Amino acid sequence: MRPPCALALVVFFLAALSGPAPAQPADARAADQVAAKPLFRDPVYDGAADPTVIYHPADRKWYLFYTVRRANVPGLNGVGWVHGTPIGIATSGDGGAHWHYAGQATIRYAGAVADATWWAPAVVYHDGIYHMFLTYVPGTFSDGWNHPRDIIHLTSRDLFAWDYRSTLPLSSHKVIDPGILHLPDGSWRLWYKDEANGSSTHYADSPDLDHWTDGGRVPGLSDAAGEAPLPFHWKGYYWFLRDITGGAHGLALYRSDDAVGWRRVGTLLQQPGTGPDDKVVGHHPDVILSGDRAYLFYFTHPGQASSGADGADPRRSSLQVVELAYDPSRQVLTADRDAPTRIGLRPPADPETESKFADGRMPAGAGRE
Repeated sequence: MRPPCALALVVFFLAALSGPAPAQPADARAADQVAAKPLFRDPVYDGAADPTVIYHPADRKWYLFYTVRRANVPGLNGVGWVHGTPIGIATSGDGGAHWHYAGQATIRYAGAVADATWWAPAVVYHDGIYHMFLTYVPGTFSDGWNHPRDIIHLTSRDLFAWDYRSTLPLSSHKVIDPGILHLPDGSWRLWYKDEANGSSTHYADSPDLDHWTDGGRVPGLSDAAGEAPLPFHWKGYYWFLRDITGGAHGLALYRSDDAVGWRRVGTLLQQPGTGPDDKVVGHHPDVILSGDRAYLFYFTHPGQASSGADGADPRRSSLQVVELAYDPSRQVLTADRDAPTRIGLRPPADPETESKFADGRMPAGAGRE
């Protein structure tokens, strides 16, 4: 028998002759971890709101885009603190349990005013390009909500620099909060809030993300004034969430067989939680599907809690996440925001569909009228 040192030398030389070991495949799923609570706070303005999440295979991280409300800037009167807002970026390398600030998105829109306001990004991936649909307000205003706003289309390859492509021809110039879904026939549908029509939900269709035809108001999604429309498909149904405005009304939940006819079936995040920065109603959602699981991202204004336990600053906002559950007996979704949220988002095989359609599979024949 060779001594241990000689055996080690033999192994070393055999390995050298055979060349480098083949690269090991990346773990298909990050190990589940308990998500931070709050999930994320913006380190610059402390006003993270309106989250949207997407995977970037180039660096194998999840990216979180959000409206950066200027919550901690002194001397801003009226609603000035929710204007002049950039778009923040955070990234996660552990499947969404912890997020790290990565900077602000560069919006390259030659027609924009110098003190532009950007709100509520929605980001999708198609044919190797990332597409952002974003609310643009031409200025920074403190005197209310009377100024024009449009939804613009931008594209990027790195998720940091975004180039203007077009302004969508929608029902008015008081439109905000795009929510978008790739339908089974290959077309795209975008839902949005039209403030000029009672803050109702409208939609537009496109075959290619560049050419849009407005479809008008959606009666089944306009039972109450609301914003932040969010569509996705899971457990055999289309689902839709709207942030109901005018008070602490939570997220209205709707269900559909075809993404055309909608029925309200419940409310989520209306009852305050008990965790840090979560003792208030939840606002403006995004949902990411991962395997057979679904995660709801949202934001809160913790300083608006009646107890004052999370501070008294009503402007500050934080991001949170909770896992959704499906109740087959009632065909509804539920969310226990007080239970620890174990999360390990899978890198999607098909970023174009998988994060919004269950397992990336679109049901045949569903989608459009």
